Amino acid sequence: MLTSKKVLIYEIIGTAFIIFLGSAFHFTYELSGRLAVVGAFSAVNESVWEHLKLAFWPSLIWLLIEYLPIKKLTNNFFESKTIGTCTMIALIPIVFYSYTSITGESIFTIDIATFIVAVVVGQIVSYTLFMKKQFSGNTDKIALAILIVLGIAFIVFTFYPPHLPIFQDPVSGGYGIAT
Repeated sequence: MLTSKKVLIYEIIGTAFIIFLGSAFHFTYELSGRLAVVGAFSAVNESVWEHLKLAFWPSLIWLLIEYLPIKKLTNNFFESKTIGTCTMIALIPIVFYSYTSITGESIFTIDIATFIVAVVVGQIVSYTLFMKKQFSGNTDKIALAILIVLGIAFIVFTFYPPHLPIFQDPVSGGYGIAT
């Protein structure tokens, strides 16, 4: 099997995996009986920030799953996956705040479509970088550091969110896990 074809297959499977698991993570906190440890990795309210976790954590899990099978087929695994994941978590608020500034309200179907499109675009970015981009130096360490910082931020801000609009639950008006 050609290297690019094998990588493409992994990225397509990863897209479905991230969408499925991210969708499930929308409900796991409530289904767990509001366990704090589950809330660290699942959406605990309807804020934009909490919905970013639905893309981040499944992407990170997929990165770990595909690492061994395709790491040696690329020379930029962590850099590509980090940029793809950051693309996902950047697109979600960009699209959300753009369309709600026009409509004045959140529209459920657009929110779901935004999540799906963000995951697809992020996976396309990862695949494209796998195939075309070579990084130099210790960029893999920088990429890993970015993922670690993001992971820590998602956990910390679940329990101690700043009082900024991106962290506010539009349903309850609260912030974080206490919502």
